[in-house]
Amino acid sequence: MSAEAVPAEPESRAEYAGVLRFYHLAKHQEWQVDDVPWGEMPFVPEGKGTPVRQARRRDIWRSVIMQQLQADVFACEMASQLLAAAPDPEARLYYSTMVQDESRHTEAWLRLIGQVGGEGERDPYLDELAHMFLEADLLEEKVFLMQVFFERLIIPRFRLIARSSRGTVLEDLCNRLAVDDGIHHGAGMAYERVLLQSAGKKVRARLVDAANTMLPIFANHVLWRPKAREVIGTLMEARDRERLREELNHGVRLANSLGLDVSDVRLPAG
Repeated sequence: MSAEAVPAEPESRAEYAGVLRFYHLAKHQEWQVDDVPWGEMPFVPEGKGTPVRQARRRDIWRSVIMQQLQADVFACEMASQLLAAAPDPEARLYYSTMVQDESRHTEAWLRLIGQVGGEGERDPYLDELAHMFLEADLLEEKVFLMQVFFERLIIPRFRLIARSSRGTVLEDLCNRLAVDDGIHHGAGMAYERVLLQSAGKKVRARLVDAANTMLPIFANHVLWRPKAREVIGTLMEARDRERLREELNHGVRLANSLGLDVSDVRLPAG
């Protein structure tokens, strides 16, 4: 007697089609840490000149990697919270892939930072963002902060690092993460639209308040430099502030596209 066919996933509801689309995209784009070309190219751009100068350059790249590692350890916790908190089977399917993604990212950063001197100085503003996101009470708030804003605003960072580290493992890894975080952001936008369909004015007002709290901290995170990058940070501060303003304005437009009135959001001065 043949076994009765079992559906591969829950029967989809029309409003969750976007969430399931990103679930399938995440499965299609899935990669393993051993797919990264370890040992086939330099781990980070190699410095020239004296051993002291080379060591200083390596410290700069180590600080870049440390910031990304710190962010993805936090993202592991946040993805696990979203998986546990989401009541909808379509969203839970997606968040199961996000948990795997963030764990894979963390594993890759751990392997890479081990090749360039180990962990270093922590970004205090990332810790502040992590505390805010993890302590948020509402699912709508967690999705809004993590996926609608943070995941989208962080993608240009990966692209900038990749452009500055051509022909390295770091470039390869940043390109992979830019794709993954683009999927995380798209899924979050799709799910937040569903969640906001039944959200009242109080929930919407709370999201605007959360954006008001989060944006200045995010700005400080983007502009913060560890000791290894203080000189470079000073030289690039004007361009960094211009880029930050563009990214934050884009974040406000995303909120508007979800039907959220963010006219009262106070963008950080810069």
